[in-house]
Amino acid sequence: MLRASEARDRAVFVDLFASPEVGTYIGGAQPRERLESAVPEVPGQRPGFFVIDLDGAMIGAITLDPRGPEDPARVSPGAGVTDLGCLLLPEAWGRGFAAEACEAALGWFTAAHPGEPLGLRAQAANDRAMRLAAKLGFAEVERFEAYGAEQWSGVRPPSAR
Repeated sequence: MLRASEARDRAVFVDLFASPEVGTYIGGAQPRERLESAVPEVPGQRPGFFVIDLDGAMIGAITLDPRGPEDPARVSPGAGVTDLGCLLLPEAWGRGFAAEACEAALGWFTAAHPGEPLGLRAQAANDRAMRLAAKLGFAEVERFEAYGAEQWSGVRPPSAR
């Protein structure tokens, strides 16, 4: 189930971003001490941010973040796009939760923003993210170098919605 973030999710947010496994392809784990002081009481209170809930407990998060036309990894010059992001706790990996949650978030986005482009970026070496992108119907637009690694950028064509 996707839902809005609540105060009870704060500790899981800290665990998620402090996890070395989760941080592997997103720039590394963040220091727990910094997260403890920086994460608000109710994290992620904004449109396009969803908690992935399993049996009443947070197991991850979905984000839909606007990317401006000045971003170097864009669908086309001068065009903005909204990027899909998904993070799960390692114990939830490999069970299909990411695909199910992303499909639900993409359905919400498409209904709320018809005709707007959807993008996805991931480190090209992240096999799980590449399989998920293909399963969700994202097609490669370009590859680029950032954060010391090759990055993949894709778009979900209207026909995949």
